[in-house]
Amino acid sequence: MILLSLDVGDIRVGVARCDRSGLIVTPITTLERGQGPASFLRIAEMVREYGAEAIVVGMPYLPDDSEGQQARSTRAYVNGLNKHVTVPILFYDETESSSEAGEIMRQNKRSRRRRKQTIDAVAAAVILQRYLDSQSGEPHL
Repeated sequence: MILLSLDVGDIRVGVARCDRSGLIVTPITTLERGQGPASFLRIAEMVREYGAEAIVVGMPYLPDDSEGQQARSTRAYVNGLNKHVTVPILFYDETESSSEAGEIMRQNKRSRRRRKQTIDAVAAAVILQRYLDSQSGEPHL
């Protein structure tokens, strides 16, 4: 099943996808969140382009598993996105995904500037990999 994954922030939205087998997760792009439907329309286009059957959205839960301001902002974004896509949208805990993405990029010797440009897409890939691992019972790396 081909899935897209989103790491929704206040300014940017990272996007990643997996292949049909669910084995290979790839960061795709980082979109500007901005006002209006531009990012929704681009995500809807990627759903069609890649044949995605669902979207996994990272949910920023607080340490006590409750939802704070960032989670409410993510839900508001998804409510807008729902008007532009017909595939199911699933939420998945994104705890520490940005930190893990940053560490992956440091280990791969990405420059600070390059990390800033792509960290959201890599975080979306981390979220998607964790989601896939949880579905298969495999631990994530």
